[in-house]
Amino acid sequence: MSDKEHIWIPRLKQYLSDGLIGRREFIRNATFLGMSAGAAYMWAGKITGNPIAAPARGANMPKGGKLTISQRVPKINSPHTYSWIYDSNILRGVCGYMTRTGVDNITRPHLVEKWEASEDLRTWTLKVRQGVNWHKGGRLTAEQLAANLAHCLDAATGSSVVGLMKGYMLKEVDSGKKDKDGNAVMTTELWDANAIEVKDENTLVLNLKEAQVAVPEHLFHYPLGIVDPAEGFKFGAGSNGTEAFELVDFEVGRKAILKARSEYYGDGPYLDEVHVIDLGDNTAAEAAALQSKQIDGSYEGNGEQLPLYKQMEHVTIYQATTANTGVARFRQDRAPFDNPKVRQALRYATDQQKCLDIALKGLGQKAEHHHVCPVHPDYKKLPFHDRDVEKAKQLVKEAGHENGLSMEITCKPEPAWELSAVEALVEQWKEAGINAKINVLPSAKYWEVWDKVPGSFTAWAHRPLGFMVLGLAYRTGVPWNESHYSNKEFDQILTKAEGTLDLDARKELIGKLEMIMQEDGPIAQPMWRNIFVPMDNKVKGFELHPTRYMFWEHYAIEA
Repeated sequence: MSDKEHIWIPRLKQYLSDGLIGRREFIRNATFLGMSAGAAYMWAGKITGNPIAAPARGANMPKGGKLTISQRVPKINSPHTYSWIYDSNILRGVCGYMTRTGVDNITRPHLVEKWEASEDLRTWTLKVRQGVNWHKGGRLTAEQLAANLAHCLDAATGSSVVGLMKGYMLKEVDSGKKDKDGNAVMTTELWDANAIEVKDENTLVLNLKEAQVAVPEHLFHYPLGIVDPAEGFKFGAGSNGTEAFELVDFEVGRKAILKARSEYYGDGPYLDEVHVIDLGDNTAAEAAALQSKQIDGSYEGNGEQLPLYKQMEHVTIYQATTANTGVARFRQDRAPFDNPKVRQALRYATDQQKCLDIALKGLGQKAEHHHVCPVHPDYKKLPFHDRDVEKAKQLVKEAGHENGLSMEITCKPEPAWELSAVEALVEQWKEAGINAKINVLPSAKYWEVWDKVPGSFTAWAHRPLGFMVLGLAYRTGVPWNESHYSNKEFDQILTKAEGTLDLDARKELIGKLEMIMQEDGPIAQPMWRNIFVPMDNKVKGFELHPTRYMFWEHYAIEA
């Protein structure tokens, strides 16, 4: 992808040769630094003497037909503030992203054809992919990419992209407003007027405040779809786009219909149409629809229905071990969770294995209350955080609750594993003198208050790197910081970790962040989830992405 080799590439080759990093980590870092994925795969095989093949699209794919998938159909009008994976799946058929992270967790160019990183990882030069045109006319330009990024980073937009990029693209400034205690309310703006620089119509340059390893991966964060600025960064039926489909019909809570276009710069599409059907939270109805072949597959399978899916001879079950999870989170700025001893007590009172067995039927692994997963390349293994009820009781007393602690935790009833996890947690906490009332809200109502109630249970999707979710969920003042967590030391170490390419050094920094989360953090995290997707055998070209992204132009269906 890059015309010149980054200074770190020879070091990565040596690390791979010496066995200090694995092939996947070599490929990931080399592609971040501008080496093409094909070249990185070739070098990994050459250095280790064991060829490793890049994922390949199937040959002779059938053409035509309609694919019908069960998935929630939420409001999709504001792509830069999406909160779920599934709304981006609708957008992705019509509007592209600057980069794309594949099922192998390797990030490749998409709407940009290549990038180059400076030696200090503070200047990233992106070249617009040639031959990409908007459906309604005109070619894609660097100015349009820049406008999308600037809109995401505008504090007024409220995009979670801020959580990923705050450390290197933004600075805090006084908003001129005061909170109820008279303190200045801070906001963010670009750290420099030239932070997003359009060199020419084909060249976009990002000038960073701090070094950053994962810029290409951040550009595929699902609320960073490239929409037409001329349409006010909005999206719906008939919206402009650059990809293989157009959205021809849409109804919240019911359906989205994508129709293939004859002109597309990439491979595919093979389908004539994609129908996304919303069957609600009733997983039994979804399984029945797949059994009767009313749908061809599902966005995500539910563990309770897995035995039924296994009995369907016409269905293939795709599975992946991922960093999907659910956390009980507590707002640091609300009593009783403003006391770190209370937050610690909730962690020590949690039995991770029992939660895993009850909520997920064992389909996953125990978590360690710090939201960095063993599948992350920068994960640092710490002594396991075991359950200790007596210590939890003592912490509750030290926090001033001699007669026990009362609290409330808000959750939603579906998918069923979330409510099961909360019920298991609440029973476990009772043993430590913590009495929690469960407030179950319909899904739509829950998402109106998820970051406002003092305590809640929230599902989080997979991210490829450990520091990505830490930035999204726990960095001070970012939109998805549902616990309103703020720890200056945590923020400083996080920013340093984001700019550290050396894996061993970054693991040590991530380990410090993990310890802070265990000692001071705002969550009790019992488990990591394995995910699976049931798909009719006649669906071809499907591969399960660990973040459950759908790439409609890759799929085909047999008549």
